[in-house]
Amino acid sequence: MEIFKGHMGMDLKPINSGGTLLRNGPGLFSVGNSEYNHWFDGLSLIHSFTFSNGEVTYRSKFLKSDTYKRNIKANKIVVSEFGTMIYPDPCKNIFSRAFTHLQNVISDFTDNNLINIIRYGQDYYASSEVNYINQIDPNTLETIGRKNYRNHIALNLATAHPHYDEEGNTYNMGTAIIGFGQPKYMIFKVPADASDKNHKKSALRKVQQICSVPFRSSLFPSYFHSFGMTENYIVFVEQPFKLDIVKLATAYFRGVNWGGCLKFDQDDMTFFHIINRKTGKEISTCFHADALVVFHHINAYEDDGHVVFDLISYKDSNLYNMFYLENIKKETSNFIQSHKSFSPPSCQRFVIPLNINKESPRGSNLVTLTDTTAQAILQEDGSIYCQPDTLFIGLELPGINYKFNAKKYRYFYGSRLEWSPHPNKIAKFDIVERKHVEWVQKDCYPSEPVFVASPGAVEEDDGVILSSIVSADPSISPFMLVLDAKTFKEIARASIPTTVHMDLHGLFIPAADSS
Repeated sequence: MEIFKGHMGMDLKPINSGGTLLRNGPGLFSVGNSEYNHWFDGLSLIHSFTFSNGEVTYRSKFLKSDTYKRNIKANKIVVSEFGTMIYPDPCKNIFSRAFTHLQNVISDFTDNNLINIIRYGQDYYASSEVNYINQIDPNTLETIGRKNYRNHIALNLATAHPHYDEEGNTYNMGTAIIGFGQPKYMIFKVPADASDKNHKKSALRKVQQICSVPFRSSLFPSYFHSFGMTENYIVFVEQPFKLDIVKLATAYFRGVNWGGCLKFDQDDMTFFHIINRKTGKEISTCFHADALVVFHHINAYEDDGHVVFDLISYKDSNLYNMFYLENIKKETSNFIQSHKSFSPPSCQRFVIPLNINKESPRGSNLVTLTDTTAQAILQEDGSIYCQPDTLFIGLELPGINYKFNAKKYRYFYGSRLEWSPHPNKIAKFDIVERKHVEWVQKDCYPSEPVFVASPGAVEEDDGVILSSIVSADPSISPFMLVLDAKTFKEIARASIPTTVHMDLHGLFIPAADSS
């Protein structure tokens, strides 16, 4: 573990009372003489930035997953990841090789949870998108132990982007593919009081299934990285970016990595499922849109008989390919040249009418809101064809003031993506004015911006934005950046005199919650 302290240089009201920003992402890309192929394969490195009395303390520690332990013990990569498939040593005897092949007929996924830090009850977990999560101590970053969703609820995969309601309950989605009856998407809830006071029992033991949604195609379920939530509804986007189940089951023998089992069907449609999160019942109307790929939802809310949801979409699935390490290592000019067809992320608003008059003329727009150009067109067969309102182009890793999650809101923040997968700016977007402001510094690359509200704040943008910054310039040390969320002006930074890796996601824990 590395521990460093830095001074913020001034009194910062939103983080005066203290708190810890936890971050997760890939941090080790080779073990011994073996190397990973993809950036999403790297072994999880957890960072923390603890704020107290004008100082920030930086810690980092590798997640001690079973995958990490096995790789380090063998001094080489022995567990397959998203973009790197591992095969048995040809020097092993024939029985050992046969057993290894047999184990891979049905994949037992890695527990290298490198995507996010999530909360169930009062416990914190490193999470990816598989059936394993690893509990961590948010103060020391020690790995407490691995948990398996399958021991508590029937699913093979689960997202690393749950939602939290005002009572502290956690909502999440998963997929049941193999071994649990009919394949289906699962929506579940973990109550706020699920934690064991002695931390000996898993918070997942109190998991509650809200509902399930059957696959449109048993062999090609939709991939999903996140979902939306309003006061009363779950918004699930069943996109034509699909997981090929047969290919997944045979990937090991075909010499295909797990990433190669995803495919985008540009000729299919996107379907929107609107599910009451209290009753588990789905609205029966078929809502659909043109083919798109979505990883991140921004926010969702209800407004005058409509469900409004904002997400970041792509016209294809090429984003994953850009993160193969051989692509990332290219010189900037070569990278731009080889990825001219890169589909930029588009922040789009969709609107779903809840009260549908079946007597409405076919071809009419059922959206009556006046602050959006999004449409919901009634089709001859009674289905609704949804057309988005494009808010902004070129932003990813979105964040909001989470007190406005599931509510009507005005601002979102994110990392600007213009010519590569590396964000080089932070932006704040005003939905009402349709304007944005940016923070940028030459040769500097920011992490996902995180909003922290001022104590007792009423206004939505009363707070600060936190982002850890790394630089291609060796004379600039990594630093924690603090921006005034209202003006987007820099108000403080603290240098970190050690190597800091680019990360993916995380969350801020107020001091009172992490003790």
